[in-house]
Amino acid sequence: MGSKLAFAVDSEVGRLEAVVVHRPGREMANMTPDAVEKALYSDILNLAVAGQEYDEFLGVLRRRARVMEVGDLLAGILADEVVREPLVRRLCAAEGAGPVADELLDQGPVELSRLLIEGVPLRKDNLSRFLSRERYSLPPLHNFFFTRDSGMVLGRDALVGSMASPVRGREARLMEAIFRHHPDFEARTVNLRRYGVDLAGVAIEGGDVLVAAAGVLVVGMGARTTRQAIDLLIEHFRRSGATQHILVQELPLTPESFIHLDMVFTLLDRATCLAFEPVVMQRHHFDTVHIHIEGGRVVSIREEDNLPAALAGLGLEMEVLSCGGRADEWVQEREQWHSGANFFALGPGQVMGYSRNEATIEELARAGFAVVTAAAVAAGEVDLDQTGRCVITVGGSELARGGGGCRCMTMPVRRAPL
Repeated sequence: MGSKLAFAVDSEVGRLEAVVVHRPGREMANMTPDAVEKALYSDILNLAVAGQEYDEFLGVLRRRARVMEVGDLLAGILADEVVREPLVRRLCAAEGAGPVADELLDQGPVELSRLLIEGVPLRKDNLSRFLSRERYSLPPLHNFFFTRDSGMVLGRDALVGSMASPVRGREARLMEAIFRHHPDFEARTVNLRRYGVDLAGVAIEGGDVLVAAAGVLVVGMGARTTRQAIDLLIEHFRRSGATQHILVQELPLTPESFIHLDMVFTLLDRATCLAFEPVVMQRHHFDTVHIHIEGGRVVSIREEDNLPAALAGLGLEMEVLSCGGRADEWVQEREQWHSGANFFALGPGQVMGYSRNEATIEELARAGFAVVTAAAVAAGEVDLDQTGRCVITVGGSELARGGGGCRCMTMPVRRAPL
């Protein structure tokens, strides 16, 4: 099938070359009001509308990069009998559904991939299961369209997410299996849990990890990524002998819109970022810590004034644009709630975000970003290779209600160097 795809991500804004996504399917619709909180949603999304918005988003990605669907990648590894049986048995055992494994192993790779994502209905063949209020032996993966969280590429390494909520654990196990076993991929797979003895409290998700530059990571510490996991990340770089700077940004634990760093801070261009200022720019309100690792040891750990100042100290001077603009704090809060800071770069200065965040889009327009619609780009009416700085607006009336934006819905595995 040709040469393998070598993973390489040394920035947030290098031209996108390959990305992993998951188009939301029946797993999103297979939800009841009682299951919403368990599924980490705040409401039930309309799949038909969300699907239309997602297809617009997907159309833009396909104009720029190689786009790979999780379901297809998973079916690819499930066709290998050496991988298939131990993976399925391990997944079922992890969720207390061991007896379901034999039933699943009777399915072909494509159907098995679908079931592992959309869920396996509970067979009510005894009294306990008949009386159970559970509907699934293996629940649907309602959040899997946020592919960012279950895996992240740092340089040439594929880092497996360690999910904060058990309801998302299968996502990370599936992504690790894809990283390790897909015949088209070439990357070293890193699972931080293999470093730790006491794994209590270890959680790290891709929405909290930004690759600012080669050797510079920005990591959010909050509801989904813990200090224990960051300690294991430090241990990983210490053992590798690499020179690495990690900038840790403390996040509020509530409300839920602050679950990840990329909900308050993203990079738009080589020297431009977008920030929700009440969290990112207030000195000593939420800590910013700079960790420098070199030669197998931690050289220094110190507090910084704020995240942009810490980046500037590493030679990454940033123009800071404001999520929600600067005129009204209520507008800032409202737009941050609907992923107004969560932009995804297709290349330097070419970013995607939700059109509903009008004040944020206006802020980018004032900074020189042309505003174009995702529909126009997907239809070929706008040629990104002939367009300079731009913000591509995606309809987000329904997708935004899932609790994430364009960066959340993408897992880049290869970007061109800056």
